[in-house]
Amino acid sequence: MKINFEHNQSAHCENGVVSNLLSYNGLKISEPMVFGIGSGAFFIYLPFIKVNYAPGFSFRPVPGFIFSRVSKRLGFKVKRYKFKSKNKAQQALDAELKKNNPVGLQVGVYNLTYFPDEYRFHFNAHNLVVYGKDNDNYLISDPVMSEVTTLTDKELEKVRFAKGPFAPKGHIYFPTELPSNVDLKKAILKGIKQTCRHMLAPVPIVGYRGIRYVARRIRKWPDKIGVKKTNHYLGQLVRMQEEIGTGGGGFRFIFAAFLQEAAAILENPKLLELSKEMTAIGDQWRDFAIDASRLYKNRSKETDAYNKIADKLDAIALAEKALFSELKKSIK
Repeated sequence: MKINFEHNQSAHCENGVVSNLLSYNGLKISEPMVFGIGSGAFFIYLPFIKVNYAPGFSFRPVPGFIFSRVSKRLGFKVKRYKFKSKNKAQQALDAELKKNNPVGLQVGVYNLTYFPDEYRFHFNAHNLVVYGKDNDNYLISDPVMSEVTTLTDKELEKVRFAKGPFAPKGHIYFPTELPSNVDLKKAILKGIKQTCRHMLAPVPIVGYRGIRYVARRIRKWPDKIGVKKTNHYLGQLVRMQEEIGTGGGGFRFIFAAFLQEAAAILENPKLLELSKEMTAIGDQWRDFAIDASRLYKNRSKETDAYNKIADKLDAIALAEKALFSELKKSIK
């Protein structure tokens, strides 16, 4: 049982799943366009939620939000199911596959056997597509991988019912009732407006203010919680930024690509200019990640190193404030 499903590699799992599932169902849409319409550019600092004994940092909305927003803005439905019973979860998956319906799954990363060991940690917001079954092996299209792969029924069950924050609970989802025509311009504008609201939000832990808040914490952490714990927190920040879901730099590059596409569709040259600025901000995020990783790996030769990386984070925050302020003006 194998569905004729086209696997395309992407930079981010949820974008890739959405783009690939929509393409299978006849609505061709790029990963950057999914990301932009779904208001995927985001930042939040969550000190009250611990992941791997460190505060939560997120460069993306809650899992599933991108798909939900894209469906609402493009005018189609998404069916979702979660399960208490592992047997019922497998039966529901098999039933959809028998209908030639590839489906998206939310899974935990830690027990994904095809992931490199260094990427396998307790993170339950990963997305992939199951597009068939061969005896006891499920055919897997994981959009962050270059090639399709497989998981046994037991391996898939384990990641579908991973424990911890954002536990997937066998979460399965797929698009239905796709329209023959979509208003792409209207969807793009709605996506941009919500992204600007999030990134300019008057909340201390969200958007550019959240980035500045983390910069202030970095300056205080070494004295307050010690260098060892500070380095662990920095490691968590960089992991969420660059290794899981592409994070800071990667997401900014995807958003830049979205603005480039949107500039042509909306016939708005200002968006093309902002696309280039967002790419430069993505480069700043990557530079920050390199310096922070040297620090927590004890390879930095900088004096006053924590204040210096905090300065870089502050600069990024102010650059994002300026960009999203201009973006908001450009679509009025």
